[in-house]
Amino acid sequence: MLTILGFAMIATFLVLIMMKKMSPIAALVLIPALFCVFVGKGAHLGDYVIDGVVALAPTAAMLMFAIVYFGVMIDVGLFDPIVRGILRFCRADPMRIVVGTALLAAIVSLDGDGSTTFMITVSAMYPLYKRLGMSLVVMTGVAAMANGVMNTLPWGGPTARAATALKLDASDIFVPMIPALLVGLLGVVVLAYVLGLRERRRLGVLSLGEALVGEKTEETTETETATVLAGAGAGGKAGAGGGAGAASRPGRSAPAAGGSGSGSGTDAGEPHGEDDFQGLDPARPTLRPKLYWFNALLTVTLLTAMIMEWLPIPVLFLLGAALALSVNFPHVPDQKARIAAHADNVLNVSGMVFAAAVFTGVLQGTGMVDHMAEWLVGVVPESMGPHMALVTGVLSLPLTYFMSNDGFYFGVLPVLAEAGAAHGVSPLEMARASLVGQPLHMSSPLVPAVYVLVGMARVEFGDHTRFVVKWAALTSLLILGAGLLFGIV
Repeated sequence: MLTILGFAMIATFLVLIMMKKMSPIAALVLIPALFCVFVGKGAHLGDYVIDGVVALAPTAAMLMFAIVYFGVMIDVGLFDPIVRGILRFCRADPMRIVVGTALLAAIVSLDGDGSTTFMITVSAMYPLYKRLGMSLVVMTGVAAMANGVMNTLPWGGPTARAATALKLDASDIFVPMIPALLVGLLGVVVLAYVLGLRERRRLGVLSLGEALVGEKTEETTETETATVLAGAGAGGKAGAGGGAGAASRPGRSAPAAGGSGSGSGTDAGEPHGEDDFQGLDPARPTLRPKLYWFNALLTVTLLTAMIMEWLPIPVLFLLGAALALSVNFPHVPDQKARIAAHADNVLNVSGMVFAAAVFTGVLQGTGMVDHMAEWLVGVVPESMGPHMALVTGVLSLPLTYFMSNDGFYFGVLPVLAEAGAAHGVSPLEMARASLVGQPLHMSSPLVPAVYVLVGMARVEFGDHTRFVVKWAALTSLLILGAGLLFGIV
């Protein structure tokens, strides 16, 4: 009974948010509360929610201060050189822009933090997508998949969890997986190329970059790229209406941004009165070029401390944010202005984390998640025993999407590993196979970072889900197939 109710609760949640009948926060709170009553454990709802909040509070704190820290780093121009390089490659060609999105997200994902990746990627690419009338769900989908592949880095989380759960060395799990993960990353880039060609056919190579599209000298290209950034950085208030019409060929209206068989939740082909998104304007007053190397050293030190686990990650980001604010903006009014500038993201993400605490608290507290895992393991035929690594890889797609990484790696993976060991499948193979679902996991409604992505990109979560699930699942299966081909899993 709990198994059925668990799947029914997840299905109800997904249907309602994809049909836009409820906001994600409302759905994450009300649906599990209702099912908790159905299970007959309504009297324990408060305990389940508190347990969930306690478990996710460090994550909420980490995200809050990570958003402030990396928001300040974006403001002061730390990532501008990387962005300029990607934008010089992109020019005003939709295909190059989508591929550039994948490359930028993959590069920034080396820090191991999804929220950081999405903040930098959206800050850099959103103005171009908006001005050119491109589909914003293409941006969110490609960024999420690239980050999902890179999330398997040992300091990204899943690999460390798998190593801890099965008492293995993280490097023994990750290093042999590198060829398969590179295939997965190549698959994301190829998919970005295909989606970009689709956008190019829909929009053409637009006049925002008529000069950029032509062959120019490097100096001229840099100047024009800066001009594009400055114009796009004003969001919907940019010149010529700030919408895609400003970028369209003369005499041609720009299609809505929901192209490529997807929707963005808004019509990017028209000016959006409430779109005050500020892109990476190269002349913004918050730039601190004289402090560039200090900020770079601070960020490298922070990431090193995260990898080496010198302090808990929430504490590191709290200290980093306080130091970054104090050094870059020594005057209190300026510090308050920077905090206020990022307050929307902080509130949205922290609110979503605590709402997700209700969902995960009820799933775990009522025992639904345990019954669901036992049922899934039980339906695996005995004849599949010698192929438990393959089974684990396939199961990692739905399980890491519907469950937290902690729930999957500490609750389900040990059970699967025991079943595999009985048939001679090594724990290392099981651990590697468990990582293949991460490209899909990064778009799970239980992943707080995805709300940074869709919130900053002005995309409805349901639209993002409808677009990304099929492509992320395909990417995961590509990694699994490469792992089998190379004999890794």
